[in-house]
Amino acid sequence: MSTVIYPSPIFGPVHSRRLGISLGINLMPADGKVCTFDCIYCECGFNADHRPKLRRPTREEVAEKLEAKLKEMKTEGQLPDVLTFAGNGEPTAHPHFAGIIDDTIELRDKYCPKAKVSVLSNTTMADRPEVHAALLKVDNNILKLDTVDPDYINKVDRPVSKTYDVKKIIETMKSFNGHVIVQTMFMRGKTGSEDVDNTGEKYVGPWLEALKDIKPQQVMIYTIDRETPDHDLLKASHETLDAIRDRVIEAGISCTASY
Repeated sequence: MSTVIYPSPIFGPVHSRRLGISLGINLMPADGKVCTFDCIYCECGFNADHRPKLRRPTREEVAEKLEAKLKEMKTEGQLPDVLTFAGNGEPTAHPHFAGIIDDTIELRDKYCPKAKVSVLSNTTMADRPEVHAALLKVDNNILKLDTVDPDYINKVDRPVSKTYDVKKIIETMKSFNGHVIVQTMFMRGKTGSEDVDNTGEKYVGPWLEALKDIKPQQVMIYTIDRETPDHDLLKASHETLDAIRDRVIEAGISCTASY
């Protein structure tokens, strides 16, 4: 099984299909994965396969390492397009996430004021007041919504909490009043003997209606790009993604597709 465990707290820069030259910020331990989802398509593998022994980086460590990397990149004349909170799990699970966002914005303004601050989150903690307030401060508040079907979510995204409620997630997304980018994975294939194709009308139609309620500034749809821990998953085709993208645009919402 080929998986990616990212260094912590800073990795890259890497080229993101959706964001450009991205300097990654990983708030999880450098030797494993800590996430409130256990997605069957996660490039970092399954949670149980990568239990960390190291601790999370502190707020001070994140700021120190980020500043050092930005100084280096500025000297080399290659500043990032975006500072992206991602890595080995859910970034908003860090106990000092809000303070780290404040530090990151301050460092961005000092070294690379044109760069955007982005957070890739599964939305499970976005209703917490301090997390919600922090996400309102970033340029790209990118929240995951692969479907609105609870059975599919439990089969594919596999929330760790048994109280996960997609209706509550949608309400949280709505509470950002448009300051949200919805990110959705579309794919085909199977997990075990069960089909996981979410590109048909059964899933796309209700998902599109949820987007109309959320009123995001943008939607990013994508498909599998790297090896997945569940090896029976397949990419959605260009044609399929384009058709879904066009339906979102027809609904009056900006949408991009990454293949």
